[in-house]
Amino acid sequence: MSGRGHKAVLPPADFQSTQRIAADGLRATVVNKEGFERVFDFASLAVPEPMRRSLARAFAEQSMGWNSHASGESYWRSLEVFARFLKAQGQPADDLGDLTSATLRLWRNNHKDTPGGREALGKMRTLLNREPRLSQGLPAEELARPVPKKGKPSKQSYRPSERDQVLLAAERQFRAALLRIRENTTLLARFRAGALDADSREWRIGEVLEHIAATGELPGAEDPEGKVYTRAERLLRGRNGGKTTGRLFLTRQELTSLAVMMTDRYGWNLSVYDRLHVPVITPSAGETATVTYEVLVEKRRSGEGQWFDTENYTDSGADSPGRLITQALEATKNARALAAALAPGHDLLMTARNRRPSDVDSNLDRPRPLGPLVFGVSKADAKNWATSHQLGSPFQRTRRTTVTTTGKPLQHKPGTNQSIYVLPDENVQRAAVDVIAAGAEEALEQARDYTFKGRLTDAADAAHQETATADCADEETSPWPDPSGGCGADFLLCLSCENSRVHTGHHPRLALLHRQLKSLRSTWPEKLWQKRWDEHFQRLADLRTKVNESTWHTSLARVTDRDRMIISHLLKGDLAP
Repeated sequence: MSGRGHKAVLPPADFQSTQRIAADGLRATVVNKEGFERVFDFASLAVPEPMRRSLARAFAEQSMGWNSHASGESYWRSLEVFARFLKAQGQPADDLGDLTSATLRLWRNNHKDTPGGREALGKMRTLLNREPRLSQGLPAEELARPVPKKGKPSKQSYRPSERDQVLLAAERQFRAALLRIRENTTLLARFRAGALDADSREWRIGEVLEHIAATGELPGAEDPEGKVYTRAERLLRGRNGGKTTGRLFLTRQELTSLAVMMTDRYGWNLSVYDRLHVPVITPSAGETATVTYEVLVEKRRSGEGQWFDTENYTDSGADSPGRLITQALEATKNARALAAALAPGHDLLMTARNRRPSDVDSNLDRPRPLGPLVFGVSKADAKNWATSHQLGSPFQRTRRTTVTTTGKPLQHKPGTNQSIYVLPDENVQRAAVDVIAAGAEEALEQARDYTFKGRLTDAADAAHQETATADCADEETSPWPDPSGGCGADFLLCLSCENSRVHTGHHPRLALLHRQLKSLRSTWPEKLWQKRWDEHFQRLADLRTKVNESTWHTSLARVTDRDRMIISHLLKGDLAP
């Protein structure tokens, strides 16, 4: 089955697969998923001819797993770097089998410290491992060494103020386009319904909009040189120099603004928009005021069998995740209708009108233009958008910001999320300082709560009130006052009160309580122990260090029957007020 759920069919009987390498052994062909071919000529590499043929053969074998020309281009760039390196050595090896471990070690050392160098190392390592003559001996050992890990990423997430600036620019441009298209689509619907006066300016505009919706072009006559003369442009622009064909379609910059907003909301990368199909509306059980969209996200880097991922977003209000998809469907409605008329079955969501139909993207991995329409967002579109808004290219940083603030993996594995996005990000590291500090302060506060807060004295004071665990210096100023007067605290809490006084006569009783709680811990479930006894046990442990551990231990010899009775009642809860 294909990613869209269509049954696969067998190729024609006379079908022949594309030859990956030409008869001369120097030209390798890469075929992308759309069936377009791209030829790479190894005759241009500055290495001896036997090595060119060996590299071409390894390249062609590796290309069997590629589905885009971009993969071939990235490997080709690495091959050019490798060829320049060998040429710089003065007398490069005649063929791959003649490469020495010293040459491969120098190649590694010269390129392991830069991002581009590490990329070249990784790709050439893959290609050279396909050469049987390098599968043994010292060269094989050198190739077996892993490529150094990536360093600090060049792109960082946005700070809140930076993100707000980028998002505001995108929102302003897209919202204005949406309102324009909404207004003119409504006018076109009224024209089609016959609800306009035939003598009115609105009717004349509606007539032009009908032509634009059907062709994507203004009505007019073309001269022998191909220039179109039309009166409709002045009619549509009006006094304020408004849009012409843009009354019904997004421009490429406006489509880019929509993509920036989607990246901020959903964390999609730039390549997703080239193949983003129209979402499917799924039923919402028991809901009539909400709409749920099923979005099929294509992720080719995930490998065969994992290209597609389904995500659901519900439009339940202004700030709900699905509202942006509703607006995208509305803004691209007319363009998608024209695309379906020109090519039945065409259902790509991200559709715009190309202001210059002759401006065709040479990247054959991207969807081909259809009449005056273009699909998806190219790297050039992103660069032009950033330049016009005087901002940096937004997609990588916006995606990184969404991933790091969401707190969970989006379109990638958990390990990738942590190692590539979260841990190296400066804003995450900066925020972690506050989190760690807050955690340390909370731990310190907890530790303070579990410490003995009273005072140690040498002897009892007749003015103090005796309790089960200590003496109380002032019952009326208790942190836990009783509604009827006095202190309402459990006797075990006395040691956490600043009014408590512990003298040498309390040591045997408290040492016995500490020992009893210690033996009790192994018999209680951990959750119940934490809830009932852990606080008091830690406070007694703190008191023991303040009294002196040897004094604490020897006091057990002075435990009386009265002490045992009091501790027994405390453990049973009989002395709780």
